[in-house]
Amino acid sequence: MSKLLEGKRVCVTGASAGIGRAVAIGCARHGADVAVNFANDSNGADSAVAEIEALGQRAIAVQGDVAEAESATRLISHTVKALGGVDIFVNNAGICPFHAFLDMPAETFERTMRVNLHGAYFMVQAAANQMVKQGHGGSIIAMSSISALVGGEYQTHYTPTKAGVLSLMQSTAIALGKHGIRCNALLPGTILTDINKDDLADTDKRRYMEGRVPLGRLGQPQDMVGPTVFLASDELSGYVTGAALLVDGGAFVNLQ
Repeated sequence: MSKLLEGKRVCVTGASAGIGRAVAIGCARHGADVAVNFANDSNGADSAVAEIEALGQRAIAVQGDVAEAESATRLISHTVKALGGVDIFVNNAGICPFHAFLDMPAETFERTMRVNLHGAYFMVQAAANQMVKQGHGGSIIAMSSISALVGGEYQTHYTPTKAGVLSLMQSTAIALGKHGIRCNALLPGTILTDINKDDLADTDKRRYMEGRVPLGRLGQPQDMVGPTVFLASDELSGYVTGAALLVDGGAFVNLQ
């Protein structure tokens, strides 16, 4: 396998499990050293680090709640100290505590906003500042969602954050283009992770969701690796910025 990210330093938020973990290890398979951010799952983060190191790459785990602005500068400073810099930043951390709209607790709404949108803003800002300081550009990739484009009855607090992340990548693409920093968004469909494990425990609902996908299955975290590496690679996507790539098995276009 060609190593498309040879010599690059990658930082991934929310990388102890799910999409973030798959992306972190996938980048290492392509030759990158990786900083793994995690909130609480130290065992998951440590095992991700071990798997990356087994591939012959350097890796560190950095704990931090992305909802806290100061955790962004701490994550980047730890990454720079351990790996020497940041060339690729993947904003992945997010939550989606499903809840009805009419009785949405204020704290649930506010926590979702702080993690998904405020966290993305300050994390991307910290990574961008480091890339500007380094002076040789970089790639910033944010995990938005198909939910940026469609609504969800129990996601009225979540869908606006993912639309905001998509918009953030469009605006930062403009703001950072003069520094050679590319900013793009990935829009996953339904990916089988802890974020929707309880919601999809209902067999009938899972079958219904699978039936809406033209490719006939729900996504796996590994499905996000290739698109991330594509957007991270200067060789493959050096002229791609401000873009949004759906990775949903065709769900969005299946309106009939």
